[in-house]
Amino acid sequence: MGEEAAAAADKLQDAYTKDGSVDLRGRPAIAARTGRWKACAFLVGYESFERMAFYGVAANLVVYLTTQLREATVPSVRNVNNWTGAVWMTPIAGAYIADTFLGRYWTFTISSLVYLAGMVLITLAVSLKSLHPHCTPDGGCAPATRQQVAFFYGALYTMAIGAGGTKPNISTFGADQFDDLDPRERAVKASFFNWWMFSSFTGGLVAVLVLVFVQENVGWGAGYTIPTAGLALSLLLFYVGTPFYRHKPVHRGAAAGPARLIGRVLRAALANRRRHVPEMDAAAGGELHEHETAWYAAAGKRQLQRTPAFRFLDRAALRPLAAENEEDTGRQPCSCTVTEVEEIKLIFGMIVVWLTTLVPCTIWAQVNTLFVKQGTTLDRTVGGLRIPAASLGSFITVSMLLSIPLYDRVLVPLARRRTGDPRGITLLQRLGAGCAIQVLVVACAYGVEARRMRVIARERSSVRGEMTTVPMSIFWMLPQYVLMGVGDVFSSVGILEFFYDQSPDEMRSLGTTFFTSGLGVGNFLNSLLVTLVDRVTSRGGGKSWIGDNLNDSHLDYYYVFLLVLSVLNTAAFVWVATRYQYKREFLEVEPAGTPELELEMAGGGQGNKVDSGKSTATGVQAAAV
Repeated sequence: MGEEAAAAADKLQDAYTKDGSVDLRGRPAIAARTGRWKACAFLVGYESFERMAFYGVAANLVVYLTTQLREATVPSVRNVNNWTGAVWMTPIAGAYIADTFLGRYWTFTISSLVYLAGMVLITLAVSLKSLHPHCTPDGGCAPATRQQVAFFYGALYTMAIGAGGTKPNISTFGADQFDDLDPRERAVKASFFNWWMFSSFTGGLVAVLVLVFVQENVGWGAGYTIPTAGLALSLLLFYVGTPFYRHKPVHRGAAAGPARLIGRVLRAALANRRRHVPEMDAAAGGELHEHETAWYAAAGKRQLQRTPAFRFLDRAALRPLAAENEEDTGRQPCSCTVTEVEEIKLIFGMIVVWLTTLVPCTIWAQVNTLFVKQGTTLDRTVGGLRIPAASLGSFITVSMLLSIPLYDRVLVPLARRRTGDPRGITLLQRLGAGCAIQVLVVACAYGVEARRMRVIARERSSVRGEMTTVPMSIFWMLPQYVLMGVGDVFSSVGILEFFYDQSPDEMRSLGTTFFTSGLGVGNFLNSLLVTLVDRVTSRGGGKSWIGDNLNDSHLDYYYVFLLVLSVLNTAAFVWVATRYQYKREFLEVEPAGTPELELEMAGGGQGNKVDSGKSTATGVQAAAV
């Protein structure tokens, strides 16, 4: 009877997920009924509609500001960059709230309603006559009143606040639907972020192909109503999938707050600054404080292996010295574990890598600003139809949608056979390729602008007017858009993958905000650069590089400036990447066909350390095979 009860208990235990996931009520999640692509289908559906809504606003915003609100070029570019930057920076707060207090599901749920409210307000701002300037059929618009401008920007920033809780949590929540400790689910999870970005850019493609055209040819109200309705539908779809979702428990307390842990490690390291740090060898383990592997397994946490990076922080894990009396004991610094120290090392290392992603994010900021303004000066007629300049951004999406399957199904297997790495190439090699491709993007943009200026010089008498079209096809800009899409397969997907993979387990949402905040700071940086370049080059009555009339400016000089920045940044990235230490974990997994748990090492059988950056089979699993 006892054996039957034990067998029944084991069978029941096998029915649950192995990574400690729970359902919405906090009960252990049943593996067969929850998670995997069954749950992700609802999340992917939301992501497509949300991207359609965001790019439906962002892709053509600079055109709305200059044509409807009558803003000048530099202020409109600055305002678009500042708003986009806010959209990508607010996720820092949203991720912290999710990791520390509410969890990803409830943080997303509340924030998504704020996001939807922002979209509704924007739609009202461009639809109701009292909320936007009156425009005549020939394109002339009366100046916007202060109240109209305030309402429009209030709606934009309401949307940005809502994005703070949705962006960092929805993709991470999707990755949570796969059990890292189940070999079959871990294998299915291998391509999650690639296909997540695929769905994301599908929504973006609809925005830049359909919504932008509707905005300029049917009406701004109709162009914003469509994505608002789609966003509302996608939220309903998200809530329908609630019974199928898996949730990661929120670990409240000191350990759950990244800022507290960073402060504790730094204080302990400073307190032990005069003590000797043991060398990187097995014999040094007795001098450092660490729990047993079984402790981490029981707590449902991952144990990290010591790495040589930021060795000063290792002092935080030194065991307290033997005290001569009780008073000395009270003065001893509280030692941290090796795992806690390594978590802080990971954060510091990711910050260094993050800094090298800011220039590529600044290049991306050109897509919805100067690339669009540049396109509005060119011949946009195709078969008697005048296409919106922002629609050229669809080629970024198309090239990315075509490149992701090629990367996932062709390049990775080929590279895997050559390198023996399940990923094909390492995380930072992927990012490095993206940086190099973006150098080519800026070089192409400069080449097109240089040719545009030569055409203007040749046809000066007919194109000096501000509203005159340069006799040069907009499709000359096509190579820079296509290269941007190909580069995104390496850079955008790679950045998201890198920061998720290298983040400590309990800070996964916060780790994802490294990706979003990089885009935010990149937009703020571009806003700053545009403002400074305009002021410096127009000083003393000189000709601004980025004037209201691009036909009488020197945008090509600004692109040369960005090209130099890109080359220098790529060199800096290579230097950082060659010195980066990937996360190394002790991980208990259950190999397929093996009933007992055993420790597994990347490369096979010489220990139990796992190097996640160099050998993991998937961009989203926390530890590598």
